[in-house]
Amino acid sequence: MTAQSLGVCYYPEHWPEERWETDADLMREAGIAYVRIGEFAWSRLEPNPGEYDFGWLTRAIDTLHEKGLKIVLGTPTATPPKWLVDRMPDMVALDADGRPRGFGSRRHYCFSHEPYARECERIVTALAKAFGEHPGVAAWQTDNEYGCHDTVVSYSRAARDAFREWLEAKYGEISRLNEAWGNVFWSMEYRGFSEIDLPNLTVTEANPAHRLDFRRFSSDQVLRFNRRQVEIIREFSPGRDILHNFMGSVTDFDHYKLSEDLDAASWDSYPLGFLERDTDDEAHKLKYMRVGDPDLQAFHHDLYRACGRGRWWVMEQQPGPVNWAPWNPAPLAGAQRLWAYEAFAAGAEVVSWFRWRQAPFAQEQHHEALLLPDGSRNEAYETCRAVSKELAALDCKVVNMRADVTLVFDYESDWAWRIQPQGADFSYLKLVLAFYRGLRKAGLTVDIVPPSAEAVKERKLIVLPGLMCPNGELINELATSPAMILAGPRTGAKTDDFQIPSGLPPGDFRKVIDFDVWRVETLRPGAQVRLKNRDAGLCLERWREFARPGEGAMPIIESEDGHPALLANGKRAYLAGWPTEDLLDEVIAYCLEQAGLPRLTLPDGIRIRDHGPHRFVFNYLEDEQDISAFSGGGEIAVGGKRLAGAGVAIVAKRGDKVDR
Repeated sequence: MTAQSLGVCYYPEHWPEERWETDADLMREAGIAYVRIGEFAWSRLEPNPGEYDFGWLTRAIDTLHEKGLKIVLGTPTATPPKWLVDRMPDMVALDADGRPRGFGSRRHYCFSHEPYARECERIVTALAKAFGEHPGVAAWQTDNEYGCHDTVVSYSRAARDAFREWLEAKYGEISRLNEAWGNVFWSMEYRGFSEIDLPNLTVTEANPAHRLDFRRFSSDQVLRFNRRQVEIIREFSPGRDILHNFMGSVTDFDHYKLSEDLDAASWDSYPLGFLERDTDDEAHKLKYMRVGDPDLQAFHHDLYRACGRGRWWVMEQQPGPVNWAPWNPAPLAGAQRLWAYEAFAAGAEVVSWFRWRQAPFAQEQHHEALLLPDGSRNEAYETCRAVSKELAALDCKVVNMRADVTLVFDYESDWAWRIQPQGADFSYLKLVLAFYRGLRKAGLTVDIVPPSAEAVKERKLIVLPGLMCPNGELINELATSPAMILAGPRTGAKTDDFQIPSGLPPGDFRKVIDFDVWRVETLRPGAQVRLKNRDAGLCLERWREFARPGEGAMPIIESEDGHPALLANGKRAYLAGWPTEDLLDEVIAYCLEQAGLPRLTLPDGIRIRDHGPHRFVFNYLEDEQDISAFSGGGEIAVGGKRLAGAGVAIVAKRGDKVDR
């Protein structure tokens, strides 16, 4: 089993060279094992075309390596230098309005621009040849945060030409494309692939099937771009892990597929920044302002654990206030420690802080770090050192166990429901997160998985909210599975070509539970669908389906106007709308009872996760809470039965399990 370690992101090019050894000593003192460098340094690595300056990077890597630190070397392709953009100005992406995403920050390139991709191959080859066998280089990171700042989709000429080639490879004949897209509608039929433009700048809504294929193409372009770098690194730096650092709530490309080319997945975790950026509930944001959403960080841990097939890191962990959210509060004392342990409890191999020293210049001046701008120790440095000592005492190892409960997440479903949400506030990501939150509130450890037959095998509860078009293999597995299955609204609502299934939704998913959906409605904020024999807080909101039960399916919960809200047939259930949080708690309790799984009623803000021989308990509120009722009968190795705000308790299990 792999030991769990700490890391940090370091920019030696930002600081005087005589400081590097001092920094390395301080890193060792803090218990840091891994140091990521180089991912934004192209202008220093190649100050003029073809004129490489790797000397400073060699000295930096040597300095860190001599102090016993392991290097994660980044490829610098997220920040092409100005001279390169000037040489090929059409390399930048264009937004949906045709405006260039220009030089002056980062991620200023189009994934479809072939000359730029060749320039990336050139610089990556030079780096891999120079450092691939260096004993200090333990791993590589390709590029940086694919998709951040809405940079996957480009409406450039290069993207248009590549898209036409992609479509011809997929459909072969233009008649097949016209049929799949339904182009007889509004006289949109094409005579050849060369007539097809990108789905922007149309008078009104572009064809949703056209848009979905464009999203699929754009995702494939990211995979292709990344694979070219991976192949070079594997050739010249064998035996080193290759990772990419995904971003939170960025779903513009298929992370599962891209990760097939990696050794491990990683992501950049900013709990307070994401709470401010991604949450529209103001009361929720105030409640968790200094500790973060109890489930959003954990959701991404589980998602990227699935992408990495069990191997994953946090490449960037928030150390203090950041600079890029609408508001940027300071974390509660202890919150940084809680975030690190939440990741380790989910099986992270490494938690790496961003960044080592706060920059006194450029865009991230107010983004805190382990050191202050003057080089003195900040609060997060002491947290890092304390966590390192605790990890050593606990002898924490990565444990990968198949959970009884799994939640299916699908990138294509996210694209589809963004293209045609039907209701302005419908969000697939928020729908899935609502179900994940309900499972976590019940004290469950959850595996997030892709929509594949293999991923859902050997489970006791399988949850599938909003899965656009379940594939045949998955449907067949679900139809014969002994597990309790809960499907959520919009499951099976479209075909792979973005059409309503013949015979109405849920299409072939009827093999799992038999019903059909003959009408949908979306509800403005504040509107509710009241349910029979339920309090006002237990209702449907946002999205509601009118379903007719088929053979064997029976309404378990009905609306006051007489339509099924929850249908069931034995260990198969379908929720025909977006539930309020309280209603979802009831539905999950019903499913757990059918699955034969225990359910905890956790206090507000408390979450738990079982990991190998330990149970981790987290307090996401600012006030102290009593956790004795669900900490189990094992020995408390860290913390106590009264847990301070942002506190963590680690319970050593008795035998093979903790009492629930």
